[in-house]
Amino acid sequence: MRFVNPIPFVRDIARSREFYEKTLGLTVREDFGNFVLFESGFAIHEGRSLERTVWREELASAEPYGRGNLLLYFEHDDVDAAFARVAPHVELIHPVERQDWGQRVFRFYDPDGHAVEVGEPQALGSTVELEKR
Repeated sequence: MRFVNPIPFVRDIARSREFYEKTLGLTVREDFGNFVLFESGFAIHEGRSLERTVWREELASAEPYGRGNLLLYFEHDDVDAAFARVAPHVELIHPVERQDWGQRVFRFYDPDGHAVEVGEPQALGSTVELEKR
């Protein structure tokens, strides 16, 4: 068995596709109408149709899908450039800052309230060195 990817539920698939495609710069690999797969393997699914597929019914909850219990993680080679491009279009959680493990990241909410993190790639050695401390 191997993990493939999370699939966040979204209320408006067109709005979410535009957000991930235009604001984050992801490339759409396939668009099935209620399910969009991006080149990176990240995918989004229209919530009500996925509820019917998984639970065989639409759930009655009026709560938003993003509930602060999941973080969608992306990497970018130039985290400052990514921040400059993304920040004006999102509700920021915080700007670029260095984490305890040395990585620079920023976090924000997507249109459905999912927390998103964009960080600079980390060399495997840097994580190993931090674990030795």
